[in-house]
Amino acid sequence: MNDKEIGELRRRLRPEKNNITHICGCYVNDKREVIALFDESTSMMPQDEAERFLSLFKKSLSGTLGKNLVDISFATAQVMDSDEHRLLMALKNSALKDQGAVETFYQRTIDALDLEGQYLILLACDTYDVPYRSGDGYNQQDASDQVFTYIVCSICPVKEVQPALCYAPAKNEFHTSELTRAVAAPELGFLFPAFDNRATNIYNALLYTKDTANNHTPFVDALFRTPLPPPAAVQKETFQGMLASTLAEECSFDVVQTVHEQICEAIELHKSEKDPEPLKVSKGEVRRMLADAGVSGEKMQAFEERYDEEFGAATDISAKNLVDSKKFEVRTPDVVIQVSPERSDLIETRIIDGTRYILICADEGVEVNGVSIRISEEN
Repeated sequence: MNDKEIGELRRRLRPEKNNITHICGCYVNDKREVIALFDESTSMMPQDEAERFLSLFKKSLSGTLGKNLVDISFATAQVMDSDEHRLLMALKNSALKDQGAVETFYQRTIDALDLEGQYLILLACDTYDVPYRSGDGYNQQDASDQVFTYIVCSICPVKEVQPALCYAPAKNEFHTSELTRAVAAPELGFLFPAFDNRATNIYNALLYTKDTANNHTPFVDALFRTPLPPPAAVQKETFQGMLASTLAEECSFDVVQTVHEQICEAIELHKSEKDPEPLKVSKGEVRRMLADAGVSGEKMQAFEERYDEEFGAATDISAKNLVDSKKFEVRTPDVVIQVSPERSDLIETRIIDGTRYILICADEGVEVNGVSIRISEEN
């Protein structure tokens, strides 16, 4: 799925736009015991309550593709005959009315989930009459050519809200509220099936994870039984470690700066072209960046070999998983320097009288603890 397709589904998650008839839930305590089950009709809910539920589902379709949102692909054999795919199809095809399938899903989730504390499992099923989109990109609402039925799941921590002094309108007084529990934003969720090319794709699902360092592998194994790429934060850490270890003494400030700048430039160009597909970087493109920075052939070869070991020779990586396009940081044990990525040229490294220095161009606008200062020339 791409950004446009995800955005199209997100916009449906409003009370006046979706066809969700009921919402299922399972409240689990910190001992993995089911405290409560519910199946509520959305037509019987107060509007503000329905909006809150829909907001939680919407957050399970938010974030960055390749970071918070990860494609899940099923093998053909799984789609043809497997417990995990059969369960997901039963949930979808019954519009969550197959109570046995719903309870099986709850139990598999509880058994596999690595989430601490209490949490709420939410499920909803929506039926979308996909409007025909003309060649100029405009939707024709009255010309639907297919129906997309999908389930969306949100798994939300339930946290204690401390007592507070609250106003009681009936008595026109302030009193201390009781200890309550509130549903927080989802830590995990998914959409099935995928909405690829604005059509149903039962060979794919979309996983949501709030923490980009955690793909919740036990949950994925139990529900989907398919391998996932390393979490986005792990990909970035691995890439950085590869540069440092394989380039060794050639891993200079200029080299890292060049790689960062070129990936950021590619991200900005991709954004300006409004391509909904996420930008990916290949091994060959990284090699070209290293060559531009003057890295020797021997070190580039070492990098490529390590790349093959860590990611796979034919694997492309999401560009946003490799760099932070909004930050350029230089760190020592005692000092952290951050500049806008487009002004990384303000920083350079130099050896003066045998001592290594980080130099920052500071011609104007210098402040120390909020006080403007002037840097005078030494005699």
